[in-house]
Amino acid sequence: MPESHFIQTPPRLGNQYRDDDFLRSYLQRCLPAQVLAQIDGELDELGGLSGGELYQLQLQDRLNEPSLQQWDAWGNRIDHIELTALWRRAAQVAASFGLLALPYEQAHGRFSRLHQFAAVYLFHPSSDMYTCPLAMSDGAARTLSQAGNDALYQRALPRLISRDALQVWTSGQWMTEAIGGSDVSRSQTRAALGDDGVWRLHGKKWFTSAITSQMALTLARPEGNPEGAAGLAMFYVETRDARGALNGLRVERLKDKLGTRKLPTAELVLDGTRAQLVGETQHGTRAIAPMLALTRTWNAVTAVAAMRRGVMLAKAYARERHAFGAPLNQLPLHVDTLAGLEAQCRGAFLLAFEVVALIGREEAGELAAEDAALLRLLTPIAKLLTARQAVEVVSECVECLGGAGYVEDTGLPALLRDTQVLSIWEGTTNVLALDVVVRGALVQAFPALQARIDRCLQAAAVDARLLAASRLVQAAMTHLRLWLQHNDDPARLQAQARRLAMTLGRTVELALLIEHAAALADTASGAVHVAAVVRFAASRIDRLSDIKSEDSIRLSE
Repeated sequence: MPESHFIQTPPRLGNQYRDDDFLRSYLQRCLPAQVLAQIDGELDELGGLSGGELYQLQLQDRLNEPSLQQWDAWGNRIDHIELTALWRRAAQVAASFGLLALPYEQAHGRFSRLHQFAAVYLFHPSSDMYTCPLAMSDGAARTLSQAGNDALYQRALPRLISRDALQVWTSGQWMTEAIGGSDVSRSQTRAALGDDGVWRLHGKKWFTSAITSQMALTLARPEGNPEGAAGLAMFYVETRDARGALNGLRVERLKDKLGTRKLPTAELVLDGTRAQLVGETQHGTRAIAPMLALTRTWNAVTAVAAMRRGVMLAKAYARERHAFGAPLNQLPLHVDTLAGLEAQCRGAFLLAFEVVALIGREEAGELAAEDAALLRLLTPIAKLLTARQAVEVVSECVECLGGAGYVEDTGLPALLRDTQVLSIWEGTTNVLALDVVVRGALVQAFPALQARIDRCLQAAAVDARLLAASRLVQAAMTHLRLWLQHNDDPARLQAQARRLAMTLGRTVELALLIEHAAALADTASGAVHVAAVVRFAASRIDRLSDIKSEDSIRLSE
């Protein structure tokens, strides 16, 4: 008889909506019953696809990547990019479920954004980063809706939000140049207005994601404009002309990246690219701000989705894997590790969806001025903190599977690599921290922030452990307020910006966890929500510390 060998049962994913008790508890608490009843079946279907067909296709399609064919057999420059099977399927799913259409159809008013991002949260981990073009397309739609250019809005919006997979467009976001990076003020792409009244763009965009999109918004400097951010204008570009030929574009190469390898990202040359001016001939960075605010929210939600996928796999593996005489989910230290990951995931979720809820109210015209300031503050905070949490949590989830987590076939390494980009796209941690502290968003929104936190803590007295956690929130807020009052040196503020932002974000996450647990204290799952608060509170909330600048200078040389 052949010798038998042990084969480990792999972790299995089920319906990602039905199996996510926390997501469903949040929707039950925050959505009107009639809205939840209307969207429940759709989310259930998408959850089934995410844990079933799409996930299996993702594993099967693991070795495939997009490819660039620059020339045809007869020497014509075609720059054709072949996409992967999962990307083609993800495009169909995204269109049919209206992942872009939902907030513009406004079927549920201010709750339409919650509906959209709950669907995005389910879809993202099994999409091989197809959420990247979706995020940029959503940002483009919102930007055009606020730009005052009715002709462009009427042309682009119906295509961006179409539910027809054969008709729908996606949009690129072309800003990054080799000279600038996050500092787009140094952009060198120039715009020339021809005698025929047509703008043509000339330059090189160093990092253009989702290059197969049908349109893009980009920054360029009209000839004669001054240097700096004020001299840039925002332009609308369609990537191909009416004959299907590329519109003055050359794809020099696809980027060889650490992660997001299924996402076609290119170095792109603009050589007389026909474009349309969206608004004014100056202050393009101001005009494109609505796009950045929305794409940063997508970044936060997809960060939480990546965390949830990693935790789901780690928990599933812990049920299947036996070591030291017991399943991993019965070993105290492993249980402790999983609990910490779950608490981080829940806190990050509530912070990201707090921003989503504020956007929904803003788009419905129901956002007061003080809450608008809070939205401006929490958007970069949510992006920077959830991205860092995602990298930490997903890395720990890989470790939870031991050697199996390090093997490419399991999909965990790709999840970790893809997660790493979230702290880089749409502003690095440091850039966003400076947005919060140096540009005054924190000071302007502090009263609204304090009021929101006070509302979170109102019902904490229903449980002694919630009350103890609320004191940590209050202590952190007091420390933040006193620190800002006594530290107005610009250099010191800049040096501490990251710790300030992290403290602020983690304080808000704990407050939101307390609010959620208090609201559900009398339900069957009440003890689980309280446990999440206690566990999150045990992690380090207040990150502020007095570090001397001269010590930092010595260590950075």
